[in-house]
Amino acid sequence: MDKLNAQCAKCPYPVQDRLCRNKNGKSPPFCPTKNKTDLIEKCVEEYKKPDILEFAKQSSIQEGEGYGQKELGYAHVKPINPRILEVIQFAHRMKYTRLGLVFCVALRKEAKIIEKLFSSKGFDIVSVICKVGQVPKEVIGIKDEEKVAIGSFETMCNPILQAMVLNSEKTEFNVLLGLCVGHDSLFFKYAEAPCTVLAVKDRVLCHNPLGAIYNIDSYYRYLK
Repeated sequence: MDKLNAQCAKCPYPVQDRLCRNKNGKSPPFCPTKNKTDLIEKCVEEYKKPDILEFAKQSSIQEGEGYGQKELGYAHVKPINPRILEVIQFAHRMKYTRLGLVFCVALRKEAKIIEKLFSSKGFDIVSVICKVGQVPKEVIGIKDEEKVAIGSFETMCNPILQAMVLNSEKTEFNVLLGLCVGHDSLFFKYAEAPCTVLAVKDRVLCHNPLGAIYNIDSYYRYLK
């Protein structure tokens, strides 16, 4: 059964020759495009739901308009929009007016800039910091030696409350900025509105986790 598990990251074929990109393309034994036809049919039915259809349609339009020089052919296309602009453009496409911004206390400076930028584009912004609620870490069973500031009162990151606040204030689209691994997962679990990630937390690499992947054969070879 292992060969039927989806393993797209292990596909040996050039991208232009893959079955998922080419009607006459090639596929390894573990290709979900070949093996999961029942799920393909099921997902297509989901896309027929009006709200899902509109979201998917605008997402695809946003993707396409993120490139310039398309008239010169695929080999000449170039990206033209940074992610922050794509978030703004997509929110406008979806006619959202109230956005949620959840952020890490360590990125409070960036959050202030982003909030002003979103507001200047006509959005009503609800922003919630990770330490909201002043709930001590002891509530979730954290020992003193497991804290960042040992020997001190320390407020836990509170993604569930972040989500609950945004839910209560009826945000239409939520933007994550630098939440920790795990905390972001809890926010996704409890948030009611659709979410996107503007930036992820990476304390070492200035919030660019792919830096370690780009240097996997040099400075970060120890990861292997």
